[in-house]
Order: sequence, then structure tokens, then C-alpha cells
Amino acid sequence: MASPKDTADWVALARAGNQRAIARVISQVENSPTTAQAVIRAVYGDTGRAHLVGITGPPGSGKSTLVNELAKAFRARGRTVAIVAVDPSSPFTGGAILGDRVRMRDLAGDDGIFVRSMASRGGLGGLARATAAVVKVLDAAGYNMILIETVGAGQAEVDIATAAQTTVVLEAPGMGDDVQSIKAGILEIADILVVNKADRPGASRAVKSLEMMLHLGLAADPETAAHGAGHGEGQAPAGRPDRSSVLARWNVPVLETVATEGRGVAELAAMIDDHRRYLEDSGVGRARERLRAEREIAAALHDRFVARLEAAVPPEARAALTEAVAARRLDPDSAAEQLLAGLESNHRSLT
Repeated sequence: MASPKDTADWVALARAGNQRAIARVISQVENSPTTAQAVIRAVYGDTGRAHLVGITGPPGSGKSTLVNELAKAFRARGRTVAIVAVDPSSPFTGGAILGDRVRMRDLAGDDGIFVRSMASRGGLGGLARATAAVVKVLDAAGYNMILIETVGAGQAEVDIATAAQTTVVLEAPGMGDDVQSIKAGILEIADILVVNKADRPGASRAVKSLEMMLHLGLAADPETAAHGAGHGEGQAPAGRPDRSSVLARWNVPVLETVATEGRGVAELAAMIDDHRRYLEDSGVGRARERLRAEREIAAALHDRFVARLEAAVPPEARAALTEAVAARRLDPDSAAEQLLAGLESNHRSLT
């Protein structure tokens, strides 16, 4: 077979499940926003078939090990699995270790599993900016399950709640006081809670604490919970899904696992399947998909607006405004108004 000559050829091969082509297209998506847009346009009609599972939790909770075992469990159920593991980038060099491939090396050789590590590249919320596009490529390539492992930065990781259909939040005994979990907002993003490393002292206490917090979270807003609106159907700040209402229909479970031994992983895989059926049967999945679509449209609008602003206002003018704000000669709102005025002036001159 001749080597593909352009992105369209690589995309065609990726859609057919060619792993080399999938890796090549993902690299192109990560490296070029323009290419990413073209790729998404080409594959979007073939997306929406995979089940997207987010795995998040603090560093050291065992996310990579659990993802590794989950992949095996779903393979045993006859599924194909893609893993997107986001590693933190250095704020100084921009580099990332991408060590998840090392932890998941025992998955090598299975054609039904595809593993991709990617640097966060400054993205907030636990995901890289290109994560959503990479997931769509893998979805279009025909993988049944896509496991998305977040950076593990802690309390800021809320993007996964809308990027994934099922969000699994890990905790581990001995990693902080009970209040820390409340501060992290786990009730607002978790569909399934997992206490990993459950063979360690304090595991039972961690489970009881989480169950207590779930109960308190439900009792705190009984009116909303009784309404029974699905995730994404209520009001939530900054585009975040309304999690309190879903508790009335989906009882968030607290499971125990010992990922290094594979204990409890089969039960977790079964619970993820149960949650998928709940999403489909209740209509909540459709509501989440609308929320995801709104968020993606807003992100696309933001990127295009910023690009047009940068093209319309010379770099020197932007730098001068930045210096004026830093020197307290101008406030940020006034600087933004001047930038918008420059954009509007450029638009009028073109029309």
C-alpha cells in the first residue's frame, strides 16, 4: 500500500481502524488547531458511538493502574478500548514525562487497545485543549470504550464532568482529611466514587466518609433532588453540570478497589455499564450531550474571536495596553474595551 500523502488519506485510514494512522492523525490534531478543525469536520458524523469514561482523582490515588485494569476488564467483555492519558506539562519547559505508557506496558500487543499519552500544554481543568478532538478521532475509529485519565491536579479538575459521559472519581485512604474531598467538589462531578488501595488502613473510614457526604449532599437541596432533572438540565455555574438533581435517580455508588491486584475492577466495569444504561433509559444522556455541544460551540466561538482580535489589533497595540494595565495607568476593563473598539473599527474598514 502506498504511503498516505495528506491528512485526508490518514483520516480515511484512521476511520478504518489503522492504529498507525490513528496515531498520526492525533499528532496532527495536537500540533495544529487548523488541522484539528479539518479532521473534526471529516469524522464528526461517525462520532457519538463510544462510551466516554473519565477517571480523575488526586495524584497517587492509582488512576493509571486502575485504568490499566479497567481496560483489561472491558476487553474481557469483548469491547475495544482506547485510553487518553493526560500528563501535566512543565510550566517552565512545556515538556511532559508521559509516563502512563510505562505503567500500561502490559497492554502492549493487544490490537483491541490503543493508548495515547498527551501533555496538558497549559490546559486547565485536568485536560489538554486537544483532548476533545483526540477523543472524537478515537470514537470515529470505532473504539467502544474511551477511558480519559485526567492530570490529577486536584480541585480544579471539573472539565471531565462534561467531556465524559460517566465520571469516576478516585480517592485513596490516608491522602488527606475528610474535608478535603468536600473542597474538591466530588459530589458535583462524580457518577461513581471509588476508594482505591482499599487494602490500606483507613479504607473503611474513607468509604463511610464519602457515603456520609453523598447523603449530606442530597439532603442539602431536597427540592432540587426531588425534581429529578438530569445532569445538565439544571442551572450550574460556569457551564458546569447540575449534579445535585441527578442524585434522585442515580444513586452514586462508593466502590472499593485494589487496582494493583485487580480486586473490585470487574464490579467497577459492571457499574460503568449500569450507568451507561441509566443514561440511555432516563434521557439524562441526551441532556448531557446537549451540554457538551453547548460547551464545544462556546469554545469554538472563543477561539475564533481571539484569532480575529489578534489579527485586527497589531501586537504593538496589544503590548502597549498590557503595559498600561501593568503600570496601573489603565484598568483591565478599559483595555478590553479598547481592544474591542479596534476589532470593530477593523471590521468596518473591511466592509
